[in-house]
Amino acid sequence: MDIGVVSQSAIEHGGKRLLSRQQKRIHLFCYLFLLPQTVMYLAFTIWPILASYYYSFFNWDGVGWPTDFIGFQNYQGVISDPFFWGAFQNSFLYTIATVILVVPGALIMALILNNRKLKGVIVFRTLIFLPVVLTMAVVGLVMQDMFGYNGFFNRLLMWIGLLHQPVEWLNSAIIAMVLLILIGSWKGFGIKVIYWLAGLQTVSTEIYEAAHVDGANVIQRFRHITVPMLIPFLIVITILQTNESFHVFDLVRTFTNGGPFFGTDVVPLYIYNNAFGSLVPRMGYACAAGIVFGIATLLVSLGLGLLARRFGQRNTL
Repeated sequence: MDIGVVSQSAIEHGGKRLLSRQQKRIHLFCYLFLLPQTVMYLAFTIWPILASYYYSFFNWDGVGWPTDFIGFQNYQGVISDPFFWGAFQNSFLYTIATVILVVPGALIMALILNNRKLKGVIVFRTLIFLPVVLTMAVVGLVMQDMFGYNGFFNRLLMWIGLLHQPVEWLNSAIIAMVLLILIGSWKGFGIKVIYWLAGLQTVSTEIYEAAHVDGANVIQRFRHITVPMLIPFLIVITILQTNESFHVFDLVRTFTNGGPFFGTDVVPLYIYNNAFGSLVPRMGYACAAGIVFGIATLLVSLGLGLLARRFGQRNTL
């Protein structure tokens, strides 16, 4: 046997062993870096979800370990409670309204900001994105002060001459809900614009130029090029906005606290009040309400995602 062949084989074998050891070390370090996040995810996400399912079958006040097993009575109470369905109706109305306002509105704004000929684009993008960095609870408190009896809005209208005396804007359920929808849409508008801008960056300008050469106008290019290319983004943004709107809590808690007369009550606030807002906490009942609401949210999110996909496909024909 040739000595050179044996030596080369031994070197290759040793190199593979060394490479294998290096790969194992790299994998070990990767798992070590993933370990804290995995532990946190299991402790603060997976475990609460599983525990909620367990606690929902008990009459439990949140103290100690639950022992009073009541089966599906909590679920029966949630389903038969008119206040839950009133809160769900408000959550659904808020969600549909914000999706209709934010998703297409953010797309229009992204199309404007995606124009390279527009001057001051960075300034406009910054101004639109600024509300996103604000805490929702702080926004609710500030807006509550602005629309209060002696707030900025009443003073402005009286100074202009449109009002002769202050108005209690938040004493009307309709006005309070409209304000909630507008404030929530304004708060989450900027991040959706960023998502649309990211989608628009994936569309090659050469396609637009070729369509322009073929005689396609702006509307035709938007309908037959932009919309088909952005259908995946449309589905994702719609689902994200739906999930975000359905789980609105801090804005409602600080702005209206569900009033007046439960006119702006939403399901997350309903769950919070049952779990922590009463003298006798109903933690098991709140867990059951959260599970029912979670299933409903999943179904509505999937439904809106399918509608967004069909809308996009219909506009490509």
